[in-house]
Amino acid sequence: MPLYLRIAPELYLKRLIVGGFERVFEINRSFRNEGVSVRHNPEFTMMESYAAGDDLRDVMVLTENLFQQTALACGAVERPWGDMVINYQTPFRRLTLKDAIAEYGGIQRARLEDPAEIVALAREAHVEDVDKKAPGLLLGDLFELHAEAHLVQPTFIIDYPVELSPLTKELPGDPAFVDRFELFIGGMELANAYSELNDPVVQLERFQAQLEQRAAGNDEAMLLDQDFVSALEHGFPPTGGLGVGLDRMVMLMTDSASIRDVILFPLMRPTVRGAEDADEDEDELG
Repeated sequence: MPLYLRIAPELYLKRLIVGGFERVFEINRSFRNEGVSVRHNPEFTMMESYAAGDDLRDVMVLTENLFQQTALACGAVERPWGDMVINYQTPFRRLTLKDAIAEYGGIQRARLEDPAEIVALAREAHVEDVDKKAPGLLLGDLFELHAEAHLVQPTFIIDYPVELSPLTKELPGDPAFVDRFELFIGGMELANAYSELNDPVVQLERFQAQLEQRAAGNDEAMLLDQDFVSALEHGFPPTGGLGVGLDRMVMLMTDSASIRDVILFPLMRPTVRGAEDADEDEDELG
């Protein structure tokens, strides 16, 4: 039977909330084939939690307390990070995605309200596959290019385009954006959280929109999960969800420059000698 490595436990933990569990969490191993770098390992450790009755504001408080208390347990609320010092004193800064692009990219905020201007900005920044992406996806690319590396002190980035967050509840009065945050520290993402979408009709529409994006060439768009939609039809209460990358958290708390320093058996690129040996073995096997 075909078996698969999971990219996250999200849809399964949500099924538990549907089944009557009010609060669930899991510390798990997940796999994403997204390359190897000082901040990425294909297999990594993540904590995910879901709490019925909570929304994004509740999850923000939980996240702030989690990082502040971890820093204190490691010795102090201020922790060294390379030649910088990161202060985990709460509350953390909050900044919308568009405001972050404008602030760090030196871009007029009004341009980010016009879809045509967003496309033009993406072309100026040499974003790949501009013609295949909706403006919301291009905003995500502009954020990564202009803002992400500058977010050293703990900062919640909020108000994400719906195209980037197909499992998230929309903002009141603005269906183009959703109630989501990502926490950035040390110039990298540490946590991701939603006010979870619990309307099965809207969720099915979101999945179908993702399929259209996939057909247009976006390989990262989600596939339709009919079982999950069926679970929502049984009743999914308002829920706040959180995911924290524990390997990166340990990097920050221990002032480790590479994720490989905090994983016992990280994936390593093969050495040149190793590649030659593999070629010789293939020759011997014919």
